[in-house]
Amino acid sequence: MQLLQCGRYKLDLSRPMIMGILNVTPDSFSDGGRYNTLDTALQRAQAMLADGAAILDIGGESTRPGAPEVSVQEEMDRVLPVLEKLKDIGAPLSLDTRRTAVMQAALQLGAVDLINDVSALEDQGAVEAVAASQVALCLMHKQGNPDTMQQAPAYEDVVEEVGQYLLRRVQLCLDAGIAAERLLIDPGFGFGKTLEHNLQLLAGLQRIEAISGMPLLVGLSRKSMLGAITGEAIPSERLGASVAVALLSLQGGAKIVRVHDVKASRQALEVWAALQPYTA
Repeated sequence: MQLLQCGRYKLDLSRPMIMGILNVTPDSFSDGGRYNTLDTALQRAQAMLADGAAILDIGGESTRPGAPEVSVQEEMDRVLPVLEKLKDIGAPLSLDTRRTAVMQAALQLGAVDLINDVSALEDQGAVEAVAASQVALCLMHKQGNPDTMQQAPAYEDVVEEVGQYLLRRVQLCLDAGIAAERLLIDPGFGFGKTLEHNLQLLAGLQRIEAISGMPLLVGLSRKSMLGAITGEAIPSERLGASVAVALLSLQGGAKIVRVHDVKASRQALEVWAALQPYTA
């Protein structure tokens, strides 16, 4: 059994898990503005848990390509009341942030179990801020910043470079006294990658996991690469493609998939899990 130390919880990663996305922002690429009040956020969280989410991922800053930065205070004003409201909902709460100050404020609330950081704790003081806690940490790769990252991203070997970057960030955490049982990695689909880069990463998930030695969290739900493949311009209409890449991620070794459409993803994962004893 592979366990993840996740704040107040220990999660069994031997079966695939769903992380439900809860954006409390006005400008996220898929559902911006739909859940940015306390009541709508609570309703959405309860619905995702009922549909089969094991973790809720709350984000207060859009990191879609071209997104402008928000201030630290504005991000805290968005996420902290939601974390407080959901504190006793009975499931692990993940905070999607790259700011040390936001991490510290959430930790002081005692309402966060996982830090999901698109910058892999590169913000000054981030590693030190989380080291003494028991929260899980998801370290993600990105090239550049959200406002510029899709302007001609380039790699010689995207799978190797992403894997080696994540290995360095993992080692930094281990050197800071953070237990390996608290760490996840995310290749960062769409964060400074072309469609070809993203497809190479999807095909290379097992190699990335082998390089870093840590379990994979993968987020491909509704992303623009799916629109580029299918021709579907509206993110919410990419359900079939999103479920397909969730299953392909599991095939590549992912332990957690981060999704918008929890019920459909849960049904697909249950079918995949039921088949596994017959494919060994």
